[in-house]
Amino acid sequence: MKRQHSMPFGAELLDGGGVRFRLWAPGVDAVSLQLVQADGAAELPMTAVAGGWFDLTVAEAQAGNRYLFKLPDGLLVPDPASRYNPEDVHGASEIVAPAAFDWPDGEWRGRPWEEAVIYELHIGSFTQAGDFAGAIERLDYLVELGVTALEIMPVSDFPGQRNWGYDGVLPFAPDAAYGRPEDFKRLIAAAHERGLMVLLDVVYNHFGPEGNYLHAYAPDFFNPRHETPWGAAINFDGEGSRAVRDFFVHNVLYWLEEFHLDGLRLDAIHAICDDSSPDIIEELAAAFKAVPGRARHVHMVLENERNQARYLARDESGRLVHGTAQWNDDIHHCFHVVATGETDGYYTDYAAEPVRLLGRCLSEGFAYQGEASTFAHGELRGEASAHLPPAAFINFLQNHDQIGNRAFGERLAHLASPVAMEAVTSVLLLAPQPPLLFMGEEFATAQPFQFFCDFGPELARLVTEGRRREFGRFARFADPAVRASIPDPNALATFEAGVLDWSAIDRAPHRATLELHRQLLSLRHQWLVPRLAGMGNGDPQLKLVSPRTLSINWTLGDRSLLTLLANLGDEPLAVTPPGGQLLFATANLDADALASGQLPAWSVAWHLHLGDRP
Repeated sequence: MKRQHSMPFGAELLDGGGVRFRLWAPGVDAVSLQLVQADGAAELPMTAVAGGWFDLTVAEAQAGNRYLFKLPDGLLVPDPASRYNPEDVHGASEIVAPAAFDWPDGEWRGRPWEEAVIYELHIGSFTQAGDFAGAIERLDYLVELGVTALEIMPVSDFPGQRNWGYDGVLPFAPDAAYGRPEDFKRLIAAAHERGLMVLLDVVYNHFGPEGNYLHAYAPDFFNPRHETPWGAAINFDGEGSRAVRDFFVHNVLYWLEEFHLDGLRLDAIHAICDDSSPDIIEELAAAFKAVPGRARHVHMVLENERNQARYLARDESGRLVHGTAQWNDDIHHCFHVVATGETDGYYTDYAAEPVRLLGRCLSEGFAYQGEASTFAHGELRGEASAHLPPAAFINFLQNHDQIGNRAFGERLAHLASPVAMEAVTSVLLLAPQPPLLFMGEEFATAQPFQFFCDFGPELARLVTEGRRREFGRFARFADPAVRASIPDPNALATFEAGVLDWSAIDRAPHRATLELHRQLLSLRHQWLVPRLAGMGNGDPQLKLVSPRTLSINWTLGDRSLLTLLANLGDEPLAVTPPGGQLLFATANLDADALASGQLPAWSVAWHLHLGDRP
């Protein structure tokens, strides 16, 4: 099967032969194409057409040729819609023939969202190979673990050989450090063969600080009326914004159609500035619904610090209005405070009543639904979310941000006790909300995940100094000598420290942690997943038994009753044991003791009452 998304810009192979080149460059009055072929390079003037566009069809151009656009001042720039840039972000783009790849997954229709168990990974540090081919070698392991969806951190071309991916500047081009576009397609096809969905993280709120040439020929791509941490905002609502919006709408369709992805995670939509209606998030949601072959399941996942529940709305029939689900930072923060006792920084907002707020997340979605945030100096945060289904909220104990934004990239298992880790892990993996694991979490990897990049010397120095200065606000880093110990993001060793050591899964204590995750996910697929569809918001009933103990009931889609009983404190407690079948209890909780109402410190029990809710 062949798949290709036709775009109104970039380099498009024509059915009758040749290539059409098109660039939006409203900031200059002339553009030339520099085409590199086997017999040398040619410079060809492009035709200016209405709306700031430049166009040229070259009959002899073909796949594999490389090209650049030349501006009036002589600057050579890559194609912003390049499908592949083999020599990194400053080099020439390559003409790619999407239809040359034969897809073997013609019967794949995706998976419904209630089946989602998500595994976030970074291609470069997931395996020693650090590329798309290396990731294929671990797919069978993920299936055995109980994962149903990969969520891949951004792969769009970034400067240098290593980067988290959020500094990408060529949104259509998989980075050459990971392989060619065909290699990414092989990874996706191999995942589909094993029943795994593949979601890709995309960044529509900014471009990286190195290699973005748009300012040189398309200043209208940015709107100085909106300031962001990265300078002028991407122009979604000013003059010329139609071309900008189309660029990102086509990026959505490109990944979903040409790469047959099962969904995208839109990074930090709270950092997108757009006063228009419909706003760009609503327009992108419409693009998801317009994907050809939409009979398959396609999911739009959001990251949004503002907790704007409106983007997660369902209609009266339970169908999506906009997004499928959102990463729930609130529940992460609750879990973290409960498990570690840390209360500085943004954890301040969760310090006083972490278990109560954890219960609110599990039963209503967001912890903050319009309340004032102490960390944000009293700013109101969030919208009412209790009406939404659990499927709208992705729960996690760890992700790339929450680990990597720490000075030393410590994993949660490096900070919390084993008994606390077992308790919070069992809450995460058996709750009705789709859970997310960050690579290596399932075996308590010893590797940290530190912030890393590979910028040019001057920018590298500024990034390193800025990161260390940022942590100077914390008491433990007040001493300049301590700040100097924070790993240099540009050092190769910082990246290498985070590459997973897969031999650990056969050693203690990692093996036991892995077996716990496998057990919990097996229970999830056997008992919960078949009952999650159609549950609505689950009519949750939350009870705080003590400041550190909670009980929650949810009504599942088949009217059975799921019950969580969790003591997340250091003191044992006498409780009324729940009814129903015991699905799981932490290792420190004896079934007979539970039946008599004894709940030890850091113990969790899950029960399921089959049939109609009692």
